[in-house]
Amino acid sequence: MTASIQTGGCQCGAVRFRVDGALGDASVCHCRMCQKAFGNFYAPLVSVRQAKLVWTRGGPKYFQSSNAAKRGFCGDCGTPLCYEAPDGVALAIAAFDKPAGIVPKIQWGIEAKLPYVDHVPDLPGEDTMADQDAVSFLAHLVSYQHPDYDTDHWPVENPT
Repeated sequence: MTASIQTGGCQCGAVRFRVDGALGDASVCHCRMCQKAFGNFYAPLVSVRQAKLVWTRGGPKYFQSSNAAKRGFCGDCGTPLCYEAPDGVALAIAAFDKPAGIVPKIQWGIEAKLPYVDHVPDLPGEDTMADQDAVSFLAHLVSYQHPDYDTDHWPVENPT
Protein backbone atom coordinates (compact mmCIF):
# COMPACT_ATOMS: atom_id res chain seq x y z
CA MET A 1 0.00 0.00 0.00
CA THR A 2 1.53 3.25 -1.06
CA ALA A 3 -0.75 5.85 0.52
CA SER A 4 0.55 7.16 3.83
CA ILE A 5 -2.84 8.45 5.00
CA GLN A 6 -5.97 6.32 4.70
CA THR A 7 -9.46 7.03 5.99
CA GLY A 8 -12.55 4.97 6.56
CA GLY A 9 -15.47 4.29 8.80
CA CYS A 10 -18.78 2.60 9.32
CA GLN A 11 -21.84 2.59 7.10
CA CYS A 12 -23.79 5.22 9.05
CA GLY A 13 -20.88 7.64 9.62
CA ALA A 14 -21.01 7.58 13.43
CA VAL A 15 -17.48 6.12 13.54
CA ARG A 16 -14.62 7.33 11.34
CA PHE A 17 -10.89 6.58 11.45
CA ARG A 18 -7.61 7.71 9.94
CA VAL A 19 -4.45 5.66 9.57
CA ASP A 20 -1.18 7.57 9.19
CA GLY A 21 1.65 5.41 7.85
CA ALA A 22 2.02 2.19 5.94
CA LEU A 23 -0.44 -0.59 6.63
CA GLY A 24 0.81 -4.08 7.41
CA ASP A 25 -0.23 -7.37 5.89
CA ALA A 26 -3.74 -7.86 4.54
CA SER A 27 -5.46 -11.23 4.86
CA VAL A 28 -8.76 -13.00 5.02
CA CYS A 29 -9.63 -15.21 7.97
CA HIS A 30 -12.04 -18.12 7.61
CA CYS A 31 -12.20 -19.07 11.30
CA ARG A 32 -15.68 -19.46 12.73
CA MET A 33 -15.26 -16.48 15.07
CA CYS A 34 -14.45 -14.20 12.12
CA GLN A 35 -17.34 -15.62 10.09
CA LYS A 36 -19.76 -14.78 12.90
CA ALA A 37 -18.19 -11.38 13.68
CA PHE A 38 -18.57 -10.28 10.04
CA GLY A 39 -21.74 -12.24 9.29
CA ASN A 40 -19.95 -13.42 6.18
CA PHE A 41 -17.91 -16.20 4.59
CA TYR A 42 -14.69 -14.72 6.00
CA ALA A 43 -13.21 -11.56 7.50
CA PRO A 44 -10.98 -9.40 5.27
CA LEU A 45 -8.54 -7.58 7.60
CA VAL A 46 -5.40 -5.47 7.32
CA SER A 47 -2.90 -4.99 10.12
CA VAL A 48 -2.23 -1.47 11.34
CA ARG A 49 1.28 -2.50 12.50
CA GLN A 50 3.46 0.59 13.08
CA ALA A 51 1.01 3.04 11.52
CA LYS A 52 -0.91 5.44 13.75
CA LEU A 53 -4.64 4.71 14.06
CA VAL A 54 -6.88 7.59 15.19
CA TRP A 55 -10.64 7.37 15.66
CA THR A 56 -11.66 10.74 14.22
CA ARG A 57 -15.41 10.54 14.87
CA GLY A 58 -16.87 8.41 17.62
CA GLY A 59 -15.25 5.09 18.31
CA PRO A 60 -16.08 1.43 18.17
CA LYS A 61 -17.98 -0.55 20.74
CA TYR A 62 -16.32 -3.86 21.55
CA PHE A 63 -17.25 -7.48 21.98
CA GLN A 64 -14.68 -9.63 23.79
CA SER A 65 -14.85 -12.65 21.47
CA SER A 66 -12.23 -14.67 23.35
CA ASN A 67 -9.81 -14.35 26.23
CA ALA A 68 -7.24 -12.98 23.76
CA ALA A 69 -9.17 -10.79 21.31
CA LYS A 70 -11.92 -8.24 21.05
CA ARG A 71 -13.79 -7.05 18.01
CA GLY A 72 -14.81 -3.47 17.40
CA PHE A 73 -17.97 -2.44 15.59
CA CYS A 74 -20.20 0.60 15.20
CA GLY A 75 -22.70 0.67 18.05
CA ASP A 76 -25.24 2.45 15.82
CA CYS A 77 -25.21 0.52 12.53
CA GLY A 78 -23.25 -2.63 13.46
CA THR A 79 -20.52 -2.33 10.83
CA PRO A 80 -17.53 -4.54 11.77
CA LEU A 81 -14.49 -2.27 12.12
CA CYS A 82 -11.55 -3.94 13.86
CA TYR A 83 -9.97 -6.90 15.54
CA GLU A 84 -7.69 -6.27 18.50
CA ALA A 85 -5.36 -8.89 19.98
CA PRO A 86 -2.10 -8.82 21.95
CA ASP A 87 -0.10 -8.67 18.72
CA GLY A 88 -1.91 -5.55 17.45
CA VAL A 89 -4.92 -4.11 15.69
CA ALA A 90 -6.35 -5.06 12.31
CA LEU A 91 -9.01 -3.07 10.48
CA ALA A 92 -11.81 -4.35 8.24
CA ILE A 93 -10.63 -3.79 4.68
CA ALA A 94 -14.05 -2.80 3.31
CA ALA A 95 -14.41 -0.14 6.04
CA PHE A 96 -11.69 1.90 4.29
CA ASP A 97 -12.85 4.63 1.90
CA LYS A 98 -10.61 3.17 -0.82
CA PRO A 99 -10.43 -0.57 -0.14
CA ALA A 100 -9.48 -1.67 -3.67
CA GLY A 101 -5.76 -1.11 -3.08
CA ILE A 102 -5.64 -3.23 0.09
CA VAL A 103 -5.00 -6.67 -1.37
CA PRO A 104 -5.04 -9.77 0.86
CA LYS A 105 -1.86 -11.83 0.63
CA ILE A 106 -2.84 -14.89 2.72
CA GLN A 107 -5.81 -16.83 4.08
CA TRP A 108 -5.97 -17.90 7.70
CA GLY A 109 -8.24 -20.42 9.41
CA ILE A 110 -8.78 -22.45 6.27
CA GLU A 111 -9.88 -25.44 8.34
CA ALA A 112 -13.22 -23.60 8.79
CA LYS A 113 -13.48 -22.35 5.20
CA LEU A 114 -17.02 -22.89 3.94
CA PRO A 115 -16.97 -25.55 1.21
CA TYR A 116 -18.44 -23.32 -1.52
CA VAL A 117 -16.34 -20.16 -1.05
CA ASP A 118 -13.80 -21.07 -3.72
CA HIS A 119 -16.61 -21.50 -6.25
CA VAL A 120 -18.28 -18.10 -5.76
CA PRO A 121 -16.30 -16.53 -8.66
CA ASP A 122 -17.67 -19.27 -10.94
CA LEU A 123 -21.31 -18.26 -10.27
CA PRO A 124 -23.12 -16.34 -13.01
CA GLY A 125 -22.80 -12.59 -12.56
CA GLU A 126 -25.21 -9.82 -13.50
CA ASP A 127 -25.01 -6.06 -13.28
CA THR A 128 -27.58 -4.68 -10.84
CA MET A 129 -29.26 -2.66 -13.58
CA ALA A 130 -29.83 -5.82 -15.66
CA ASP A 131 -32.72 -6.64 -13.29
CA GLN A 132 -35.76 -4.53 -14.24
CA ASP A 133 -37.17 -4.85 -10.72
CA ALA A 134 -33.91 -3.44 -9.36
CA VAL A 135 -34.02 -0.53 -11.81
CA SER A 136 -37.51 0.40 -10.63
CA PHE A 137 -36.58 -0.06 -6.96
CA LEU A 138 -33.34 1.94 -7.24
CA ALA A 139 -35.05 4.84 -9.03
CA HIS A 140 -36.70 5.76 -5.72
CA LEU A 141 -33.95 4.69 -3.32
CA VAL A 142 -32.48 7.33 -1.02
CA SER A 143 -29.20 6.20 0.55
CA TYR A 144 -28.39 7.23 4.10
CA GLN A 145 -24.96 5.59 3.92
CA HIS A 146 -21.99 7.79 4.75
CA PRO A 147 -19.94 8.67 1.63
CA ASP A 148 -16.43 7.28 1.07
CA TYR A 149 -14.68 10.44 2.28
CA ASP A 150 -14.47 12.48 5.48
CA THR A 151 -17.25 14.95 6.20
CA ASP A 152 -17.33 17.75 8.75
CA HIS A 153 -20.83 16.77 9.87
CA TRP A 154 -22.91 13.66 9.49
CA PRO A 155 -25.66 13.03 8.91
CA VAL A 156 -26.46 15.94 6.67
CA GLU A 157 -29.30 17.85 8.33
CA ASN A 158 -31.09 18.94 5.16
CA PRO A 159 -30.18 16.53 2.35
CA THR A 160 -31.03 17.77 -1.13
